[in-house]
Amino acid sequence: MFLLAELKDTIRIPPDNFDIKLIDAVKDEINRKLANKVLLNVGLCIALKDIIKVGDSIILPGDGASHTEILFRYIVFRPRAGDIITGKIRSCSREGVHVTLGFFDDILIPPTALQHPSRFEEAEQAWVWEYPLDEGSKHDLFMDIGEPIKFRVSGDIFEESSPIGPPSNEKPSSSSQSDIKTPYRILGAINESGLGLLSWWDQQNQQTDDADDAGEEYEE
Repeated sequence: MFLLAELKDTIRIPPDNFDIKLIDAVKDEINRKLANKVLLNVGLCIALKDIIKVGDSIILPGDGASHTEILFRYIVFRPRAGDIITGKIRSCSREGVHVTLGFFDDILIPPTALQHPSRFEEAEQAWVWEYPLDEGSKHDLFMDIGEPIKFRVSGDIFEESSPIGPPSNEKPSSSSQSDIKTPYRILGAINESGLGLLSWWDQQNQQTDDADDAGEEYEE
């Protein structure tokens, strides 16, 4: 789920920070620049791990700051396909079930990757698993907001997002809002045994335990 990415960058240290040790100033600047940012095809940057190499510092004409090439390792969040993660349901829509990990919200479980058969309830704004019972009957299991959910990572999507321009007095149109891209999304799936809401399987385990206890009492 977390990995180390080896990165290289030229770090600018302004003259105001010349009284700080170079390595400390560089660390602060790298974290300020990258923490909680998404790097294309790399992942969500979490924190600096260590500095591998510090190059020579130079001062460019017309700029009093120092510029130093740094090779470093950064802790990055990017789950691999097949990883199993537990999060919480953030919301539901016809697009699917939206999951949050607390520090990362752009996780989607599409309808095709839900337990089958499932339906979307407009009034409740929730997906429902129509859990089959004996004799063709079924029991509705709602996927409510805030419920812990276990899912398998099926893939991820990176998109280049354009820089946001200066604020405008004009109200943004719906079309311009829809053009805003999510730089990094994770796709998940719960359409297999043991995945989905934790409460589903807790209930089934409890029912199994109750049935076993009842059987033992009957044998006695």
